[in-house]
Amino acid sequence: MATPHNAANMGDIAETILLPGDPLRAKVIAETFLENSVQFNTVRNMFGYTGTYKGKKVSVMGTGMGMPSIGIYSHELIHFYGVKNLIRVGSCGATQENAKLGTILMAQGACTDSNYAHQYQLPGIFSAIADFTLLKTAQEMAEAEGYPYIVGNILSSDVFYTETPEWKQWAKMGVLGIEMESYALYCEAARAGVRALGIFTVSDSIVTGEATTAEERQNKFTNMMKVALETAIRL
Repeated sequence: MATPHNAANMGDIAETILLPGDPLRAKVIAETFLENSVQFNTVRNMFGYTGTYKGKKVSVMGTGMGMPSIGIYSHELIHFYGVKNLIRVGSCGATQENAKLGTILMAQGACTDSNYAHQYQLPGIFSAIADFTLLKTAQEMAEAEGYPYIVGNILSSDVFYTETPEWKQWAKMGVLGIEMESYALYCEAARAGVRALGIFTVSDSIVTGEATTAEERQNKFTNMMKVALETAIRL
């Protein structure tokens, strides 16, 4: 059944899905790695595809930028389309010197400056964490391939252009990098009892000022994509 944001029918989307923020990255993943891929969504140009990877049905779909956007798409994927495993594949800005450009960061947990969890009316602060099976599998895949990776905490922020250097305070707490979606994804997955994981390629360093280009972020984060796909087929 179609939603206001997704034209797919039930059965069009696999139980395991990769979720890049950039819909063009979804297109690249489908065209590069999936066999017999079929596009199931173009609404708002948020492209979604389903195909097979090494014989297993896998989907990929863009989610846009920010927690409100991924909150909509992940909620619909879970509750309208029966998705059970959601793997965010994104980019992030590093807040630690050892997180070099191209390093894969795996979000064991997600901090936030957002009020996203307010909707659950909890009597405290919710700690948003990854599914351990997804995290362990992704770590094993990266280790086996020899890809540089770090596992730890990230910050999902509501603000891209900040007035103050708040990242330094998060860095003091060991936060590896900043992105804008995973806290909401982890909340949606926890509330529904399904699995979620955020993995990122370091696209820029807030510490050193180094950065990749938009084209590189769209097309060349293949190590992260391979880790996510290899994780997907082992569930």
